[in-house]
Amino acid sequence: MHTKDMLAEALRGVGLADMAERAASGHYHDYLSPLDLPEMTLLQDLADAARTSPNRDPIMALRRRVMAGDYDASAEESDEWAASPEGQAAFRRLMDGS
Repeated sequence: MHTKDMLAEALRGVGLADMAERAASGHYHDYLSPLDLPEMTLLQDLADAARTSPNRDPIMALRRRVMAGDYDASAEESDEWAASPEGQAAFRRLMDGS
């Protein structure tokens, strides 16, 4: 299972359906996200959700799992990104110094 889908499932499990939908689309994923720092955004979104939810403890437990790296992209996902046109372009920019 893709890590974005594992995260989406965990978010659904703590009652955060809107965040789960974003996760399922790759919004919080290391390589799929349009965000510069998707994990930081996820951590902030979880903290915000915990402040207003009666389900605070499970949300904070999930936040700790995110901080521990439980939902980081896998090596296979990293390799897939590296082989993608976007990944190849990033490598070219690094090698060119631009």
